[in-house]
Amino acid sequence: MIGKKIRMERLINRQSGNTVIVPMDHGVTIGPVPGLENMAEAIDRVVSGGATAVLMHKGMVVHGHRGGGKDVGLIIHMSASTALSLKPNNKIQSCSVEEALRLGADAVSIHINLGAENEDLMLKKFGEIGNSCQEWGIPLIAMMYTRGPRIENEYAPEVVAHAARVGAELGADIVKCNYTGDPESFSRVIEGCPVPVVIAGGEKMEDEISILQMVSEAHEAGGRGVSIGRNVFQARKPDRMVRAISSIVHENRTPEEAEEILHE
Repeated sequence: MIGKKIRMERLINRQSGNTVIVPMDHGVTIGPVPGLENMAEAIDRVVSGGATAVLMHKGMVVHGHRGGGKDVGLIIHMSASTALSLKPNNKIQSCSVEEALRLGADAVSIHINLGAENEDLMLKKFGEIGNSCQEWGIPLIAMMYTRGPRIENEYAPEVVAHAARVGAELGADIVKCNYTGDPESFSRVIEGCPVPVVIAGGEKMEDEISILQMVSEAHEAGGRGVSIGRNVFQARKPDRMVRAISSIVHENRTPEEAEEILHE
């Protein structure tokens, strides 16, 4: 489908075939976290560093995307829940594909928690949204996690592989999932998922080289990039962190070579 192909090219670096997405949807889940108080400034910082795309909820588009500078891909997030809820893992749909298109989105994203109490409803919505994305020719990014009473370890390779496969099975064009901790196990996640896989950044890390090491290992295993939020927009210098990550994802630099960018 030509429309989806054109939009996908706005999300993927044409030379490397990979992507560096910076999600900024945290305000719904946990409030105005440090680094996202001013969306326009936050977006400018990561775009100047070379982010391929930014991801946000619909209401934030008018507050930061794009007042000037370089262009960047826009992904509208369509799932919501808050940390204040009794069931924070139960995501609901908060936007439509048509509304995202009217806002100028190049893609939409959804968040699915396999193992949550309303997994059945989230998967049903996944199917409906996927159908709308096909109809309108817009790419769908699925954030696939395993969170619920029966999940002992959401980073375990077998559950991450299952989550990634569900994303592909139900029609995602890009799957975002947890990194499993080592290239060997993550390569099995990649092998079981026929669409591009990008890694989540997780909780804020204190050690920046650990972030770069994780990105490098996922890249080595066949990952197609990253979708990292707090470890980018809360970095000491977000623009340099994006540049450092991009040098690994697009240029195959080592973590040590990428770290030098942080200290230039």
